[in-house]
Amino acid sequence: MTVRPPRTALTIAGSDSGGGAGIQADLKTFAALGVYGTSAIAAITAQNTIGVTAAESVGTDLVIAQIEAVAGDIELHATKTGMLATAALVEAVAATIKALELPLVVVDPVIVAKSGDRLLDEDAVQAMRAELLPVSYVVTPNIPEAEVLSGRSIASLNDARDAAQRIHALGPGAVIVKGGHGVGAEIVDLLFDGERFVEFRTPRLRTRNTHGTGCTFASAIAAHLAVGFALAEAAERAQAYVAGAIRHGLAIGHGHGPLDHFWTGSIPRS
Repeated sequence: MTVRPPRTALTIAGSDSGGGAGIQADLKTFAALGVYGTSAIAAITAQNTIGVTAAESVGTDLVIAQIEAVAGDIELHATKTGMLATAALVEAVAATIKALELPLVVVDPVIVAKSGDRLLDEDAVQAMRAELLPVSYVVTPNIPEAEVLSGRSIASLNDARDAAQRIHALGPGAVIVKGGHGVGAEIVDLLFDGERFVEFRTPRLRTRNTHGTGCTFASAIAAHLAVGFALAEAAERAQAYVAGAIRHGLAIGHGHGPLDHFWTGSIPRS
C-alpha cells in the first residue's frame, strides 16, 4: 500500500506560551485543516489571555537554521510568517525565503498589538516594506497595520481599497486588508490581487474570545493554499473557518480567550 505524503506548511513566528496565538495557533490551524505543520520560532513570549509579560527574539542565525533544517528535509507547500521583532530578523527571513524559494508565502505583518501599541520599530517596518513584502504571495494586514504600511488612514471601504493598492505597489502578489478592526454589523475582508478587488463578508460576532484571530486567519489561508485552493477561495474559506472558531471561542483565562481551532472535524480538499 502506497501512503500519499501529506501537504505541509511552515510557520515562521513567535511562540505564545498561552497557546492562543503565534506558532501555537498556526500549528493548531494547520492540523485542523489537514496540513502537516512545521515551524521556525522567531521569538519567545511569556503571555496569557491578559497580555505579554516578557519577550525575547531568537537570534537570526538560529531562526535561519530552523528554516533550513525544515526546508532541507521536508517538501513544503506553503509558508506563513508572523511576529518578526527586529529589522535584522525581517531581513534575514526575507533573504532565506528568497534563497530557498519557499512557496506561497503568506505574510501576517504583526506590527500593531490588540491594545494599539506598536510591536515593530520604524526600521523593522521599513525592512518589511523593502525586503519581506516583495517575496510574499499575499500579505494580510489588519486596518491599523494597513495604515502603517500604506502611510494613510483608513475610515471606509474606499480608504481600504486605496491602502491595498498602495501596499500592493510595494511588491506582494496580493493584499488582504482584514476588516475586524472596522465598524458595522459585518466584517469585510478586502482582497486586491493587482487587477481586481474581492470582498468577503461575514457577520461581526460580539465576544471577548478573539485572541489569535490574525494568526489563525493567515495560517488558514496558508493551509488552504497548501492543499491546492486558489487565493480567492483560500481567503473565503479562511474567513469562514475563523468565524466558526470565534463563534466556538474558549472561555479560558481572565482576559481575551482563544479561538477553538478544532471546532470542525471536516478537512477541505481542492
